[in-house]
Amino acid sequence: MDVWMAVAVLVASYLLGSLSFAVIVSRLMGLNDPRSYGSKNPGATNVLRSGSKKAAILTLLLDAVKGWVPVALVLSLGPEHGLGPGLAALAGLAAFLGHLYPVFFGFIGGKGVATAVGMLVGVNGVLALATLLTFGIVVYFSRFVSLASMVAAVFAPAFYLFGHGVVWQATATEVLSLAVMAMLLVWRHRENIERLLAGTESKLGQKKT
Repeated sequence: MDVWMAVAVLVASYLLGSLSFAVIVSRLMGLNDPRSYGSKNPGATNVLRSGSKKAAILTLLLDAVKGWVPVALVLSLGPEHGLGPGLAALAGLAAFLGHLYPVFFGFIGGKGVATAVGMLVGVNGVLALATLLTFGIVVYFSRFVSLASMVAAVFAPAFYLFGHGVVWQATATEVLSLAVMAMLLVWRHRENIERLLAGTESKLGQKKT
């Protein structure tokens, strides 16, 4: 494997992840900066609080795409340069880190749920489906989106590890990348965890008073 090419891929992936589409889309559509209202989190959920569903959906899709693109490109173009699934997963993790700590936006980023989903789709579509189903089940029974996001994130590396040799062939680097992503996503939800423990976290569909 060309070490310098691998480094270039990881840097490029981080820079792509650093494009805070919540901020970019809001600016292009003449909306307020999502870092200035609501949860102040530059993500699709907070953009939705601006009243523009179109902006929120666009943000969600673009955030997911930037997690998928590095993985997909490495998997499709990397083999001829000695770049394999392990580096593809690291590239997805780099994009995820860019979303959390974007160099272009003062290292103040979002929680990374959509970007994580994009990464999972790139790594393995079946894995992404299993993770999304886990998310859906937890949301259905708990009505807490934050809890569902964290549980699904934790289950992703577990699914990939235990599915090795049965549904897919997993490498240690892929499992480790997914585990690091899960830990970071849970860490970014620490305020939600505090509210869940205090019984003050909002449920899906619940109107704030």
